[in-house]
Amino acid sequence: MFTGIIEAVGTITALTPKGADISVTVDSGKLDLSDVKLGDSIATNGVCLTVVELTGSGYVADLSLETIQRTAFANYQAGQKANLEKAMLPTTRFGGHMVSGHVDDVAEVIERTHTGRAIEFWVKAPDHLAKYISEKGSVSVDGISLTVNAIRGNEFKLTIVPHTAAETTMESFKAGRSVNLEVDVIARYLERLMLGEKAADKKSEVTMDLLAKTGFLG
Repeated sequence: MFTGIIEAVGTITALTPKGADISVTVDSGKLDLSDVKLGDSIATNGVCLTVVELTGSGYVADLSLETIQRTAFANYQAGQKANLEKAMLPTTRFGGHMVSGHVDDVAEVIERTHTGRAIEFWVKAPDHLAKYISEKGSVSVDGISLTVNAIRGNEFKLTIVPHTAAETTMESFKAGRSVNLEVDVIARYLERLMLGEKAADKKSEVTMDLLAKTGFLG
């Protein structure tokens, strides 16, 4: 589990094919790895990865085919910057929101503007995730815990203060960039819970949308 508060910006130095999978090598920059051991988790651009090797300047992790298909890693190249966060401890200050590191899908930055010293981004989410995103709710974008400030259909606005821009990769975001999107984990669990016993029915086509249309959700 993570908080979405980025600890360092690292650099992906190698992406090595391993059959249908990929091994990724990351230079962890200023991230303190003194307490990291093999098997620990590090969120890398919002993707929970398991450390399989410590290199001295960073770590190596394996990406499954599922991870490659679900995230922007499919388009990454050596030199790609990445937001890094070690898994939270029971004593960690909870400054962001609950981030699992299990990316739901890839979203796209479609607009960038400046308002005072802040940067405003509009991000387009895949249609199937729009129902989980609410104004003043939380989302994780490339591993960063952010507040949604406005909604228009499947698009949402983020307002980035100078500190966040300086301490993450968001300063370099431009229209057209693909980003890893994780919606609020509570919303996902709530949807499943609302199915009740129908959740075990493999043939069931019931969704939250259907429940809403039938008036079950008010």
